[in-house]
Amino acid sequence: MKKSLIALALASSFLSACGTSDVKVTNEAAEVTAQAKGAAELGSFGVDLSARNEAVKPGDDFFMYASGTWYDNFDMPADKTRYGAFTALAERSETQVKEIIDDITSRNDLNAEEQLIADFYNAYMDTNTINKLGVSPIQATLDSINNINNTDDLTKVFGQTWLTDAASPIYGGMWFNRINPDQYEMSIGAGGLGLPDRSYYLEDSERFINIRKAYVEHITAMLAFTGIKDGSARAEAILALETKIAEGQWPREKRRNRDLTLNQVKRADLAAQYPGFNWDLFIEQTGYQVPQLNISQPEPVKAMIALINQQPLNVWQDYLKFHTISNNAELLSEDIYNTSFAFYGKELSGQEEPKPRWKRAVAEMSGTQSLGFAIGKVYVARYFPESSKQQMAELVENLRTSLGQRIDGLDWMSAETKVNAHAKLAAFKPKIGYPDVWQQFDGLSLTSKDLVANIHNLRQYFHADSVAKELQKTDRNRWGMTPQFVNAYYNSSFNEIVFPAAILQPPFFDPNADAAVNYGGIGAVIGHEMGHGFDDQGSKSDANGIQRNWWTDSDRAAFDAKADQLAAQYSLYEPIPENFVNGRNSLGENIGDVGGLAMAYNAYQLSLNGKDAPIIDGLTGDQRFFLAWAQVWKEKRTEQSMLSQLRAGTHAPGRYRALAPRNHDAWYKAFDVKPGDKLYLPEDQRVRIW
Repeated sequence: MKKSLIALALASSFLSACGTSDVKVTNEAAEVTAQAKGAAELGSFGVDLSARNEAVKPGDDFFMYASGTWYDNFDMPADKTRYGAFTALAERSETQVKEIIDDITSRNDLNAEEQLIADFYNAYMDTNTINKLGVSPIQATLDSINNINNTDDLTKVFGQTWLTDAASPIYGGMWFNRINPDQYEMSIGAGGLGLPDRSYYLEDSERFINIRKAYVEHITAMLAFTGIKDGSARAEAILALETKIAEGQWPREKRRNRDLTLNQVKRADLAAQYPGFNWDLFIEQTGYQVPQLNISQPEPVKAMIALINQQPLNVWQDYLKFHTISNNAELLSEDIYNTSFAFYGKELSGQEEPKPRWKRAVAEMSGTQSLGFAIGKVYVARYFPESSKQQMAELVENLRTSLGQRIDGLDWMSAETKVNAHAKLAAFKPKIGYPDVWQQFDGLSLTSKDLVANIHNLRQYFHADSVAKELQKTDRNRWGMTPQFVNAYYNSSFNEIVFPAAILQPPFFDPNADAAVNYGGIGAVIGHEMGHGFDDQGSKSDANGIQRNWWTDSDRAAFDAKADQLAAQYSLYEPIPENFVNGRNSLGENIGDVGGLAMAYNAYQLSLNGKDAPIIDGLTGDQRFFLAWAQVWKEKRTEQSMLSQLRAGTHAPGRYRALAPRNHDAWYKAFDVKPGDKLYLPEDQRVRIW
């Protein structure tokens, strides 16, 4: 996915009670669930106890103890590659969005934004027209590829991928200046692969050899739609080219190292530092002025420049034709889409059937660079109670208090570094539910008759907005996710934590659930996102979002030693024989999980105000807290999806995220976990960072 201008939410600093030992959490939040006004959605108190497999000892496999009966009996839907708590909630949001769209398309009295939604959806669902058009909607791009006669022509096509959605070994997108977050800055990196990760090209196990064989067959089939018959040899050449691209790229764990990816260069010095590429022509295609930019992967970018100059033009042309039709297959005739799905859906992901077309339409419409905020405005009005936003805000402040206390209690961090850590914590800006300022769509034109034209109009609309804002102060009033999206994020440049409305539902958050459940669910999610501000990479930015070292050398060394220990712990998990979790690549997420769980547990204990938690359905408060966490990560995957997650994802699979409690002493006491149990860790091996 190409990077585009990300305009996120307004950040502000304010003082909190971090660092005091006698602070209690807000009473209203503490009583959100203890004095529930209605019935919890899941079970009697917010956890689905029927999902448990009580024959499994919690200390042997906490995931299967918490969700094993569900896991053993759940049949994967044919249109899914994974299913779990996130998926179920995403389906609810998806259905609600469909209800919104159905209501809009059934009416004639539409306002301007509703008309955009209706026109786009109707164009997406008009398969008769789409099937008649075949490949013709992208023919202009294919013609421009056919007309490539030299390296400058090739560079020009690479520079236009923001519109054509082709591929390029060198990509450029607008991001934030990591030294001055008030400025935008173009980021340049290396990309251009058609398989999920470079390892799919470079490893020679039978599994990957077979995938590459299937990939060549797929490329051949897709090239046929562009008029290239008997294209197997040309498909082999594309694979060979992409293998060279993969060889020149950094491994994923290296790509996430913010020290290595910060390499700012003035535009005037770019050609001298990265010679052999017509940078002016490339940047000209984007419309940006680019007085300064950041090269996120210096050696890989130089390697891509060498390939551009060394590899035959005709191979690059075939590469571009394949990726143009492949990346646009979702928008083209069903025979093209089904051919694409046969490889990317079934072969690579284990998905038996395509999603229904209406679901694909909803997904296409719901992004930040589409009509997602126009839909989100209606979604919030219909489905998001304002009381949830207030309760969530209180929980965020409780977690802030908790983390402040935990920072004070760290025995490995000096007072000097703690001052900076508290400053960063105090400056965290929470964004909850929906934007204060909604995206505007003035001047956007869509039609109910031409899907690809609509996509191009949307790309041009948002790109023009990005170009216009390039030299302005960064816009902190907009979000990087739409309200109906089930997720959350931390943005280091603005030091903000963002929680869209759709995640504020069971099993994450239920105003009628037990307090322990909400703290183990959404509380730990809040802590996770706060934890990203203090993980191995987020900790390299300060309270103002500026990338700089605010640590003493000894404190940083102590932190890194703990992080290394956690990376080693997760790297022992083996979901597929001979395929392990990449503990180094997933380190930031694992620090977020382990630290967030600790923050949430501490906040839960504070919420009890010194009282004992009640016993509910035979479970203590601590047991309910950790069960809620584990059931958040209830999921089932196809093996192909699991492999892709291990090689290309930044998160450990859900069943291993459910095991984060093994680093917390309270979990051992709650479930009587003892030496000899498979998940037991001696106290000196339990990783406690935050």
